[in-house]
Amino acid sequence: QVQLVESGGGLVQAGGSLRLSCAASGRTFSTAAMAWFRQAPGKEREFVAAISRSDTTARYADVVKGRFTISRDNAKSTVYLQMNSLKPEDTAAYHCAATFVYQISTTYAAYKYWGQGTQVTVSS
Repeated sequence: QVQLVESGGGLVQAGGSLRLSCAASGRTFSTAAMAWFRQAPGKEREFVAAISRSDTTARYADVVKGRFTISRDNAKSTVYLQMNSLKPEDTAAYHCAATFVYQISTTYAAYKYWGQGTQVTVSS
């Protein structure tokens, strides 16, 4: 199957930036649609951003539009999430996910493969 390993999380002040990375292995990365979801303690896992396998389409949750950018580097089998203008509300464990079934999806259930997550904490 597919292994996904996130990195890049940390503690930042509000207004700061972080770049998350998700390295994939086990299957052909270029054929997978990728996404980022996040989950805070006591909260449901929520969609953040997704990018199509063709790297032509991206989707974002309304709360991160204009601040976050998802991208992928197929040569490195890596998907990124550039997070700017971070807010305390962005504090969560961020997980990357992959699906080989859909071109792109914002739905949790569409993704079969998940990373363990990387913690992002934004202080006020």
